[in-house]
Amino acid sequence: MGRIDALFTAPADGEPMETHDAVDAVEGGLAGDRYLLGRGHYSPYDVCQVTFVAGEALDEIRDRHGIDLFDGRHRRNVVTRDVDLHALLETTFTVGEATFRGTRPRPPCAHVERVADEQGVARALKDGRGGICADVVAPGTIHVGDAIDVVEASPREVGRTIADRLRDDPSDR
Repeated sequence: MGRIDALFTAPADGEPMETHDAVDAVEGGLAGDRYLLGRGHYSPYDVCQVTFVAGEALDEIRDRHGIDLFDGRHRRNVVTRDVDLHALLETTFTVGEATFRGTRPRPPCAHVERVADEQGVARALKDGRGGICADVVAPGTIHVGDAIDVVEASPREVGRTIADRLRDDPSDR
């Protein structure tokens, strides 16, 4: 379905993102990350256990806005390739040994621009390019290059598929 291109954590609010080849997803987030440790800017009020951003969105930001965020200044934990992140909302999916559940979109904020220290970062991450939040359902290690596989589709999408099938094929009723 898709794959992991990069992994990042930061030990505290405003600290540079650290890149990893592998990271442990544990109950509550990623080992060593600021939000798991309670040291994130929005702790404890608006916490995403794990944040995902599409590498294609970062490509678009670089090409359209001239801002290269591949060093982790996007402030997201997991950079993906070849997957529609918004399709993972309300789904259960695996990455490596870990299982996640997509919970909500992660829009950018003014804080990301201050930490990135570059004008236009928050605006560039708008319009669906900010990624999503996910909760850790089952702990495990994830690696750069791991596949992303859907385990359980969104109940809304499953219901929509059934309704479409029944509408299109009356013999299924």
